[in-house]
Amino acid sequence: MGRKKAAGEAPPLKLFYIFYSQDRWNNWLASLRDMSFEPVPGSDEMPEGFLALFRFTEDITIEVLKIVRLFQNKRFTNEEALEKLKEVQIIVMCECPDGKLGEVIENLQLTLLVLFAGCRRYLNGDFGKDVKALVKKGRECGDADLDGALDAAGAIAAAVIDGAPCCGKYLKDNAETTTLFDDWLVEVETMKEAMESLDDFDEAPPGEEE
Repeated sequence: MGRKKAAGEAPPLKLFYIFYSQDRWNNWLASLRDMSFEPVPGSDEMPEGFLALFRFTEDITIEVLKIVRLFQNKRFTNEEALEKLKEVQIIVMCECPDGKLGEVIENLQLTLLVLFAGCRRYLNGDFGKDVKALVKKGRECGDADLDGALDAAGAIAAAVIDGAPCCGKYLKDNAETTTLFDDWLVEVETMKEAMESLDDFDEAPPGEEE
């Protein structure tokens, strides 16, 4: 049970938290640069580079969604959350390095477009909640209309942040028939899992609970 605030008690201080830094991004790039993305002959294991890339994607996704969780906990205003989201997006959507690593990072950036689009739409309250209809719209757009597909995927991501179920049953098993929209659904599923892992993250401002 929360205690009553004493007369004249100051409101909780604004939380100072660095969600993602340029150094953190650079450290990940340095690690990936030394890893192989080529399959090992005779092995069914995923190359170490792609395993690290998956952890890299999770790391960014969780840190971005911490901004949303703090907005939900009324630690940030809408404007503050959008500004912090923009700061992280500038780091992540930077110019790609040269060579093979650049191709890998460019694909990562394409995947993470839905993370930033979904968070922005959630913070602005600009999304529908009929996930099935949105999946149908995204699939109809496919790679021929990436703007339309991202619009649908971003709305799905926002709905999932808001608590809508998704997206396992909509994921395709056959990689040869997938589109970028399907990659975005995979990221939305990662977002769903990340939000669940943040259930207790800064649950309430200090001083409002015993």
